[in-house]
Amino acid sequence: MSEVLVVIDHVDGEVKKPTFELLTIARRLGEPSAVFFGSPDQGDAVAEKVKKYGAAKVYVIDDAQIKGFLVAPKAEALQQLAEKAGPAAILLPSSFENKEVAGRLAIKLGSGLITDAVDVQAGSEGGPVTTQSVFAGNYTVQAKVTQGTPIITVKPNSAAPEESEGAGAVEAFAAAISDAAKTAQIVATQPRQSTGRPELTEAAIVVSGGRGTGGNFGPVEGFADSIGAAVGASRAAVDSGWMPHAFQVGQTGKTVSPQLYVANGISGAIQHRAGMQTSKTIVAVNKDPEAPIFELVDFGVVGDLHTVLPAATEKVKERKG
Repeated sequence: MSEVLVVIDHVDGEVKKPTFELLTIARRLGEPSAVFFGSPDQGDAVAEKVKKYGAAKVYVIDDAQIKGFLVAPKAEALQQLAEKAGPAAILLPSSFENKEVAGRLAIKLGSGLITDAVDVQAGSEGGPVTTQSVFAGNYTVQAKVTQGTPIITVKPNSAAPEESEGAGAVEAFAAAISDAAKTAQIVATQPRQSTGRPELTEAAIVVSGGRGTGGNFGPVEGFADSIGAAVGASRAAVDSGWMPHAFQVGQTGKTVSPQLYVANGISGAIQHRAGMQTSKTIVAVNKDPEAPIFELVDFGVVGDLHTVLPAATEKVKERKG
């Protein structure tokens, strides 16, 4: 059975949920092997986490030569590992950074690339078949790579993580990073202040607010906190200065695909729909019964979000006891 490489998404060795989703997907295609960029001291602890989801091997790549630079060194390291392992596919969580890594890697390997897949299945004639939402979410297409090693970035929440014990054998891999890959250096970083809520692109539930909030996101945030959701915003809310751009969901913001998406005071313009309409269940609250968002939803509430959301928040708290 051929290896399928899965790049681990983590923060200081704390493995994030999209990694477990990709390992679950990888088992459909072959034998999952995880790739950890980080400190070798954390390799064994990371391996304990990912082997529960089927990782047969865990390649540990010391990130000492990679930290402080943009994505070129990581792409170069993955190229060398892929040439050694000969994987059936390479899967990465779909993020801005990983899509750039995947693009560079595809060029280096002479391989096809598919980004923002929402499903990946084994093809009947060999090679994975992906499902994507394209053209601002107006079409769903299936595609497969026809040249080289399939390189696929997959949106978070595209699969439910399923445990399956793997060997989790740790193997150090020494990558030789060229000077050419180190020409773009990061000179300063500033982490975003933590809100205590889930990361927007990874959250299973997202509660968003738009122009209808009038700038008061209190009801949106209160309801989100009651159900453990991330908070998002429409472009109108961001352009008005009510929320930072990091919270924007849409074609020029972030694309989310949660299990549940709750849109509040959002009209449903195509720009916003492109960023959220692959959500599994969509609920909308809007005063305008003719709002375009109601064409898309599974459940709709015609009403003022400033009344509906506090009432819903109270009901949730009552249920929780």
